[in-house]
Amino acid sequence: MSTQPQADSDFRSAGPRPLAAALQASRRDTLATLERFEAALPDLQVPHAETLNPPRWELGHIGWFQQYWLARNPQRHLGHRADPLAARGPAQAPDSDELFNSSLVPHASRWQLPLPGVAALRESLEDGLHRSLNLLQEGGDTDDALYFFRLVLAHEDMHHEAALYMAQALGLPGAPAGWQPRPLVADRVALCLDAAPFEQGWRGAGFAFDNELGAHTAPVPSSLIDSRVLRWDEYLPFAEAGGYEQARWWSPAGLAWLQGTGLRAPRYLRGTPWQVQVGDRWQALDMSLPACHLSAFEAEAWCAWAGRRLPTEGEWERAAVQAGSAFAWGDVWEWTASPFEPYAGFVAHPYQDYSAPWFGSRRVLRGASFGTQPRLHHARYRNFFTPDRNDIFAGFRSCAL
Repeated sequence: MSTQPQADSDFRSAGPRPLAAALQASRRDTLATLERFEAALPDLQVPHAETLNPPRWELGHIGWFQQYWLARNPQRHLGHRADPLAARGPAQAPDSDELFNSSLVPHASRWQLPLPGVAALRESLEDGLHRSLNLLQEGGDTDDALYFFRLVLAHEDMHHEAALYMAQALGLPGAPAGWQPRPLVADRVALCLDAAPFEQGWRGAGFAFDNELGAHTAPVPSSLIDSRVLRWDEYLPFAEAGGYEQARWWSPAGLAWLQGTGLRAPRYLRGTPWQVQVGDRWQALDMSLPACHLSAFEAEAWCAWAGRRLPTEGEWERAAVQAGSAFAWGDVWEWTASPFEPYAGFVAHPYQDYSAPWFGSRRVLRGASFGTQPRLHHARYRNFFTPDRNDIFAGFRSCAL
């Protein structure tokens, strides 16, 4: 679905009317993906796993989040200056805080909760969206007035992408049209960036996530960075050469992960000839597709084998901002060499669990994927996951040593 982003400011600077349309479109995507789960899993039961959530919990959480930060938030007009602990109005359902507040509900407990049925969750979602749209129509059009509407939109869009890769992990039939990777036809060439100072981070009007703020100028060394991410025909020679059996290419942490998983090839693949798992079927792999569902450890191992390295997030951001269309991104999330850390002067926004709990334990990914809503694409956005994750739509590009 995604190509080089054309309008990366649509979500962050959207006014009331386009925000209303986007909120409704996001909800349509949420419900369409729910129908896909219902068709494949009539009881909507999924196994317990760290990378999954019960689908009914996901639905309830999306609705709860929207109401908690909009209809129930007495300080929504203050934007990122709102007090996150301000007393909330009553919940639509008396037990929704206890069921769906992700800050309070341990992940492992979500399979044992007395969750409402799908019909009740749908009704709650519809009512909550109606209230939100009314509040949007009645409110102002300043960045503060629109802050939480933009946050709620981004939150639901992120959960939609998570639902897409959860569906693949559960072996559901192939993703619907519009949410699939596209072949990469352009050559992967080296872009030369001279050493120069670069301002990294967000500065200016519009919405920004707290971890993007703190724009700062830092020296960025010269680099030769790939013009696009790797395709399968560029990654899989590593596996064919026995890369998954040779410890010398793997970091200590990567080797421990590899031995723990027992993988001898990327997730969802078998070969040779290489095939990819789609639902409960195996089909020939299109070798021109971006290499995907790779952990940071696999990206690093390929780089060691190829005599390359991962870019830092500063190198990636500078290339995305300065190299224009020559630097293609948006096909898969891209692992970087950078740990997820705060910029100097970091101050958590009201949704305090978005960034702060994860500093130091995650790795930064940049860009976007074919499963990311195009309105979320932004060169300054910092995604972050633990380096072992290979269920997300992630690949990588490399730099010369």
